[in-house]
Amino acid sequence: MKGGVVRVQFVTRPFDASARQARFGHGEPCPGHDGLRGPDPGQWAGRTLDEVAAEDPEGIRRWLTDPVYAPPGGGESVAGLVARVGAALAGLAAGTHRPVVEQAVVRAAVVHALELPLPAFWRLDVRPGTVTTLTGRAGRWNLLLGQADRAGDTDRADDAGNSR
Repeated sequence: MKGGVVRVQFVTRPFDASARQARFGHGEPCPGHDGLRGPDPGQWAGRTLDEVAAEDPEGIRRWLTDPVYAPPGGGESVAGLVARVGAALAGLAAGTHRPVVEQAVVRAAVVHALELPLPAFWRLDVRPGTVTTLTGRAGRWNLLLGQADRAGDTDRADDAGNSR
């Protein structure tokens, strides 16, 4: 983390029709914050958890229990996601950032910021359409979570997810 106070307000997308189908994403981008893109599910992209579990139950079991297991086809492990998101947090300039991210990115950021054990990733629930805030300086983060996303918040960044 660079000098000065950094405030990151992670905004999770509300559920839409495609999210309700519970399909693995494709590592959704986060404009202005590449390190905060969604996790890469490899060959599982575009498929539901049930579809993948029917074909590869051992792969799903390992993914849910072993933080270093990566989905086949170049997928990203939970450990890899936490490390990538942590590096992105460390590289943020002072000021307020308001990226719109996937729920997995918020979980990874919290695990990194609070130095939780990697299995805690699966124990964190992040509601869609909410704001989770991390505030930090000199490598120490504080967490404020569960805020409703209020349109017109004076700390909002522009629509591209860039900081002011």
